[in-house]
Amino acid sequence: MNMRMLSVTSIVAGMTMGVLMGCGSVGAPIPPENVGVNLTIERQKKLELLEEKQREDAAEVETTEPQPDSMLQGQDVNLPPLQPVGTR
Repeated sequence: MNMRMLSVTSIVAGMTMGVLMGCGSVGAPIPPENVGVNLTIERQKKLELLEEKQREDAAEVETTEPQPDSMLQGQDVNLPPLQPVGTR
């Protein structure tokens, strides 16, 4: 009797595992609005708009910074004074 119950239990467990694996992943279905090419294209367009806006903002900041004096070239460029790095 014990061998028969073990056999029936293993058959039922095997069939259950086979059905679950045959059905695919277990869980809530994914709505089609969250999957596909259109969603990816929309996401990329939003990212491109954000990147372009950041580039424009950076360009505005660069234009508001003072430009270096065009008369200074080569060795004539103003450098900060040298300070000793360490002492011996």
